[in-house]
Formats: sequence, C-alpha cells, structure tokens
Amino acid sequence: MKGQPNFWTAAMTNIYHESTKHSYWSVRSNPNYLDWSKQPVPFKIYPTTNPFMPLDMNTPLHAFIYRIGGINAKKVYPGVEYYLRTIPSAGALYPVEIYFQSRGVDGLEDGIYHFSVAENGLRFLYPLHEDEGIEIFFEKKRQIKGFIFLFSTIYYRSSWKYKNRAFRYCLLDTGHALGALEASSFLFERAYYILYNFDKEALNEAFGFENWEFFLSSAVVGIPMEKEAKSFDMKLPFVDGTRTFEQNSVIEDAYKETLYLKNCKANFRFPKFPFEPKRLEEAVMQRRSIRDFEGKCIKKEQFEFILSWMRSPIPSDCDEKVDIWYVVNRVDGLQPGLYKNSELVKEGDFHKKAGYLCLEQALGSQSAVTFFLISHGENYQPLYQKAGLIGHRCYIASEYLGIGCSGIGAYYDDEVREFLQTDDMVLYALAIGI
Repeated sequence: MKGQPNFWTAAMTNIYHESTKHSYWSVRSNPNYLDWSKQPVPFKIYPTTNPFMPLDMNTPLHAFIYRIGGINAKKVYPGVEYYLRTIPSAGALYPVEIYFQSRGVDGLEDGIYHFSVAENGLRFLYPLHEDEGIEIFFEKKRQIKGFIFLFSTIYYRSSWKYKNRAFRYCLLDTGHALGALEASSFLFERAYYILYNFDKEALNEAFGFENWEFFLSSAVVGIPMEKEAKSFDMKLPFVDGTRTFEQNSVIEDAYKETLYLKNCKANFRFPKFPFEPKRLEEAVMQRRSIRDFEGKCIKKEQFEFILSWMRSPIPSDCDEKVDIWYVVNRVDGLQPGLYKNSELVKEGDFHKKAGYLCLEQALGSQSAVTFFLISHGENYQPLYQKAGLIGHRCYIASEYLGIGCSGIGAYYDDEVREFLQTDDMVLYALAIGI
C-alpha cells in the first residue's frame, strides 16, 4: 500500500458523512427527481473478444462463484424488467462488480476474470504469465493458490438516484457482496478472509477504470505460497459499465479521502457457522427484501440466533468496531425497549419512534426488531463495508428462520443519534419481522 498522504485527517471522513445526512427538513426541501433518460444499466459486459465461460450450476466451482452475486429472480412490470441477485442492493441498482484472479484452480486457466452477471458466466480478461499476479499490489506479495476476489463499484449506478449519499450505499452493497462470498465459502467448504489494505489506485489503473469505477475491497479464498509475485503488466482498455455517466466530484473526493487506512487492527478469527448447509443454500437463493410486516411477534430464540450471527467475528486486516443498537418491538420473552449489544438501555414501547427515525417508513414500526449499526471508527471504507456484511448476515439468518428482513439505508441521522444518545456515526438500519 502506498504511504498515507499528509492531507489525510480523521475529520475528512466526517466531512462527507456530515454533508450527506438526512433530516426531516432536508428530505422535504430537496426532493429527488429522476431523469429516466439517464438511467444507467446495472450490468458491465466485456467485449466478445474476451473468451467466455458459462457457469454450470452442476459444477461446484461454478456454483460457488455464482452465489456471490448471480441473478436468482426476475420481476416484470409494464414496460420494465428487474433482475434480482443473491445480494440486496439499494434501489436494486447494483453498483458492485466482481473480478477475481485464479491461480492453480482446477477447471480455470490461471488469469484475471470478470463475473459477467448479465451473461451468467466468466469473461477471461488476462492470462497470468510466470510470476505475474495482483499479489504485488498487496502488503504480502506471496502468491495465492486459489482465488483473490476484487470488489469494485460503478458509483453512477447509485448516484443517478441517490446523489451524493450514494457512496454510502456503494459501500454497504459491497459489504453485502462480501457477506455473500462468506456464505458461499461456507457452503463449498472454503476458507476466506477480507483485505482492505492494498494499492487500489494502481489496480484501478490496471483495469482501465478511469473515474467511472474503483475498487473497494478484496477477499482471499486460497492458500499463500512461499513464492512471491514479481510483476503484473496488465493494462486493460476502458469498458463502459453504465451506458450513461455523470461525474460526481463529492463521491470521487470521498473515495480518495477515505482510501488510505490508519491504525488498522487485524482480526483473523473465523466465525463458527451455525447453519445446516441445505437450509442455508435455500436461504441464499430465496432471500428477498421485505416491504411490509404483519406486526407479528418472533420468538426470543429466533432473535438471539440472528443477533449472535450478526456479532460473530469477521476475518479481515482492518476490523473496525461496529455497535449493534436495536429497538425491540415484538419479541416473545424479551422486554420491549432500546438495547445496545444485548444490554437493555431503556425500557418502553418505541415502535413509533423507530418508524419515524427510518424516514417515517412503516418497516421500522411494524417490525419485530429494528437495528441501528453505529461506529466511531476512523477507517470509513472498511467500517461501512463491515456494516453491510453484518447486514447481509442479518438477511441470511432471518431468511434461514423464515423471518423477513429489509435493509434501510435512509434515516434521520442526527435524530437517530439523539435517540441513542451517541455522537457516533449511523451506518445502517435493518428491520426484521413477520
């Protein structure tokens, strides 16, 4: 990783976050009108000159890759079709792209690939020659036998609708993709760990992203070898991944200003998976975002299962602390009230307050539990992606138990903090229930 530039300060993280907060008045004074003529496409497709390999769901290797972000449903409305994937996305805009390096993997030539979601297959971008590899952009340059996944965001897919606040959603969506990789790794008995600290700028250039796309994180699903990678000469041409594009300097500056990590604490403890594989497979494939709840109770044991999985360790090289606050509305055997990390902070019926804080969405008030993920971490990109991964765990564990879940990226930031009596950043809200 390149050295931290001297202009970095912790305050720069807050400049972006503070400038993109929602309030009761900001939502009403700045209505968001969409220009449908500029709607971006949700898929990046490389030219047919790049060799193509369709994914075969009867091949375990292919099924492992597919579950990280493949299409698993289609919704058709008059004049429009929506393709849903194994990961949720704010507004179903899917700004995340998935690439990987394969080395020593049976069934794949050593090289760089793009997961072409629209085509349900892999585009081969570059063959690895002797000693080449993207490992040179990481702190430890040892060659990885297996996979190095790279997660990027094409931010205009999200900023077209959500404007400056879209960078938050790009990070959360990438965290969900990391969570999908985690679940798929368990299903196919592969170990994984997340790396945030690598030379993203150099890789952005090597992949020909220009200013339309940039890398946010990586995940290793493989084994380090003794030999180091020594060169990597790939220079890919630019490929349009949106059809339309409008530059957003606020988002591009936020990316650059939060790119260099500081005082990272590695945590490579692996979680103990509490799932039965077949049921988990069904949860991964059937997961959806719930749009309304019936206001029924869930069992205390169910809630504790979900919360325990959300709080399990996440192996990464930059583990930021994320506190899990939640409002219990309808859980049999659990006192209604506000909790923090399993401790009751304040008794009471706060279901109307939770709904109001979530931009007055009924999801927050009709839920059994409404979560708020909070942090005072200084490494913005890792902590936001961790919040997305925790959110994905909430989705999967809820679906596993037959409980609905919905992520909520929009809330009244300062009023949430006032309610919780904290100065920390609000990263994500989620609601679960029946």
